[in-house]
Amino acid sequence: MNKVNAVSLLLLIISVANWAVDTAAVDTAAVDTAAVDTAMVDYPEGYRSWSHVKSMIIQPGHPLEDPFGGIHHIYANKKAMQGLNSGEYEQGAVFVFDLLNYQEGGKVIVELERTRLDVMQYDSAKFSDTGNWGYDTFVGNSTEQRMEQDVVSACYTCHIPAKKSGYVYSKYRR
Repeated sequence: MNKVNAVSLLLLIISVANWAVDTAAVDTAAVDTAAVDTAMVDYPEGYRSWSHVKSMIIQPGHPLEDPFGGIHHIYANKKAMQGLNSGEYEQGAVFVFDLLNYQEGGKVIVELERTRLDVMQYDSAKFSDTGNWGYDTFVGNSTEQRMEQDVVSACYTCHIPAKKSGYVYSKYRR
């Protein structure tokens, strides 16, 4: 393993460890899921032309494999990119977590079908009970079919440890 790969692996391990520690410390009983707005986020039309923030592959055996196993790409619209740079998010900032299955073979990893599209949309009027972020998950390639579970509560609970960074885990690599 070369020095760059070793450093990258170490940073990934530290990030996952920090996430696990922060998540374990969250008192999920303190999240008032009854107060969470039922307003839905919009499907992010054209998100593939937004800024690509990062990609990652979560493989079998990783703690986040279920439900996030696969290749994920994070996209940010212009307002979300401004927030990544400034640390302050404004109305209309949107992040997309695009999750795809993959296939390995011949020392190559190839993207397959999309499994889900998670969306974070900043709107202080609609989503004041969840740190001003609305959350939703679109199933597969659908622009309308949404996951049939309490996505808002699950996503918000997971993002509480990232409150200091505006509830956003992603960092933009320059």
